[in-house]
Amino acid sequence: MAERLVVIGGDAAGMSAASQARRRRGPDDLEIVAFERGGYTSYSACGIPYWIGDVVDGPDALIARTPEVFRDKYGIDVRLHSEVTAIDLDRREVEVRDHGKAETYRHGFDQLVVATGAVPLRPPVPGIDAGGVFGVQVLDDGVAVRRAIDDGAKRAVVVGAGYIGIEMAEAMVEHGLDVTVVTREEQPMATLDPDMGRLVRDAMADLGIAVRTGELVQGIETSRDGTVEAVTTDGGTYPADIVVLGTGVRPNTDLARDAGIALGRSGGICVDLRMRAGGDGVDGVWAGGDCVESYDLVSRRPVHVPLGTHANKQGRVIGINIGGGYATFPGVVRTAVSKVCSLEIARTGMLEADCVAAGLRFVTAIVESTTRAGYYPGAAPITVKLIAEVRSGRLLGAQIVGREGAAKRIDTLAVALWNEMNVEEMTSLDLSYAPPFSPVWDPVLIAARKAWDAVEDDIQRWHRASGGDDAR
Repeated sequence: MAERLVVIGGDAAGMSAASQARRRRGPDDLEIVAFERGGYTSYSACGIPYWIGDVVDGPDALIARTPEVFRDKYGIDVRLHSEVTAIDLDRREVEVRDHGKAETYRHGFDQLVVATGAVPLRPPVPGIDAGGVFGVQVLDDGVAVRRAIDDGAKRAVVVGAGYIGIEMAEAMVEHGLDVTVVTREEQPMATLDPDMGRLVRDAMADLGIAVRTGELVQGIETSRDGTVEAVTTDGGTYPADIVVLGTGVRPNTDLARDAGIALGRSGGICVDLRMRAGGDGVDGVWAGGDCVESYDLVSRRPVHVPLGTHANKQGRVIGINIGGGYATFPGVVRTAVSKVCSLEIARTGMLEADCVAAGLRFVTAIVESTTRAGYYPGAAPITVKLIAEVRSGRLLGAQIVGREGAAKRIDTLAVALWNEMNVEEMTSLDLSYAPPFSPVWDPVLIAARKAWDAVEDDIQRWHRASGGDDAR
């Protein structure tokens, strides 16, 4: 009799796990059923703002594999509009609500993958559940926002200025909407230090987006029919036909918690290196994607970092292990990129505030350069910021804001972080050069050199203050 694998969640982590397990074990050996509460599987959630902004086609273009492909080609039974409402670890069953048939049933499992993702944070203010207020987390959310725009919305307020917030703001500006972004932070993009976030704010203003920083949402005003009319903050009232929540997400762990699966300090499901749920591992239960916590290789602490790159890798690890192989997910360095119009934004590792919270002493270096040789046509500005540990010079974090050709340089810095390089070592990196691609001194190398100068200056200050012979 075939072993039964149940997957909760039909997107990145869940379907990567199911696909990898199928590659290693055939249908006669492993029966796979995936339950998805929404109407789509294996789609690019990161592509939603670009579909809404008419940069790419959608929603079909965002779907990698349909339920029909999973069934016919891979022998995986994907059930849409099927919400798992409970996990019974003792009986090895899940309770499923089929919203299409309006019925509830139970389904047994031998192995279970929890890939329930994350849910948008909704400020606890009056009117937050009004019609026209959208979180943009799954493809169904994108369909709803696009429908509202097509129905004639003219004014939009985005609450929060993280990745989704700024990407959705740009998308709605492209549709001709009057857009206001409200954030309680000092600058947009709290995943950057404020000095780098200021560059993002300037670009948003150039695009025609009104950015209101340091304002706290107090309520959503609604019409008599319960649809949104305005967003009220402690700094003003902003009319709106659409409100998009870009205030971040939390791991969707209610099912796991209620089943007795351990959660970690970050709020995500606790997993081991092989992605077994519960820290020490619950027999036959795995978890991956936005619902789990990961190990930060730089801060050496557990973190919740909801990114599709991690979800796909974690799902692959789970599938290999279920399939009889051995794989691990070692951790993350929190690398991410985004853009506002032509401005590219990237970060990896720790921010200054993260270093302070971790009790690390650090120096910073900021350089302004160009993406190509200054004399070459198309050379555009780029600002690179590095954070390095004092004394050791270990790279702790990096941020890049610039125009075309800027953001992907963050990958070089992510590799340096992954390998625990110090900024002195980085000054000698053998990076490629040709005028169409870089100045002869790449901005990454200039920043590394400046960061090492700051480390050496700090060493010399310590040397003079201590009166010692050697600060190292």
